[in-house]
Amino acid sequence: MADQTISHKNNRKRSKLRWLVPLALVLTVAAIACGNSTTDNSQSIVGDESSSSGELAPDFSVTMFQGQDVVGGDEVSLHSLFGDKPIVLNFWAGLCPPCRAEMPDLQEFYDKFEDRAILLGIDLGQFTGLGNQEEAKELLAELEITYPAGFTEDESVVRDYQVLGMPTTIFIDADGMIFNKWTGALNGSVLEEKTLEMLAQ
Repeated sequence: MADQTISHKNNRKRSKLRWLVPLALVLTVAAIACGNSTTDNSQSIVGDESSSSGELAPDFSVTMFQGQDVVGGDEVSLHSLFGDKPIVLNFWAGLCPPCRAEMPDLQEFYDKFEDRAILLGIDLGQFTGLGNQEEAKELLAELEITYPAGFTEDESVVRDYQVLGMPTTIFIDADGMIFNKWTGALNGSVLEEKTLEMLAQ
């Protein structure tokens, strides 16, 4: 009987631990996002080791909020977009202050580079505790954002792309290889600089 009681207690402990790991990730990402509410580039990481530069960008499915005509459907896989243009993949969330701060620069970049690069915003609010899909769509509408944006139900994206802060932007060349990574808010000059480097390869 005592053995059964101990076994039951151990099972409860293991069950609690299973919840603590994702909760810790959510709290860490949320804390980074709230602490990094400025576009000061000194707080960003460019080309860090975790960006896996030179590796094939992991595939995942995206359900689009908008921009279906650009990406070719309501639901697309990242790998289906590989081809002639590099991809600027921006992970964001509806209740993320630095994400909001950088969106006008992303829109300006899209207006200027839409013929040369694909800009794709991916809402990770449901995995980071920084908003739901409705709040993400409300932010897009409020800021009059028109570039392609959607969400994914694949929680492995956070791990695969090592999203340690919000927003995070991944630069992927036309062959689907990770070119660079930027953690934190960025501005138009960084977007242009990194994209032009990819186009010059």
